[in-house]
Amino acid sequence: MKTSYDPAVDALYVHFSAHPPVESEEIAPGIMFDFDADNRLVGIEVLNAKTRVATDTLGAAAE
Repeated sequence: MKTSYDPAVDALYVHFSAHPPVESEEIAPGIMFDFDADNRLVGIEVLNAKTRVATDTLGAAAE
């Protein structure tokens, strides 16, 4: 598992796999699940991350 944070758009992404996503589903406002061709969860995108997760998490993801 790997995380990345883009401060320009305040988006956190949690990568579960290197498989490319082919479909996304918004499960809540600003929370997207990404699925691969076999319908497996490969990542989660969190928009407006500063209001949703602890800020120390964002710093670690940006490194």
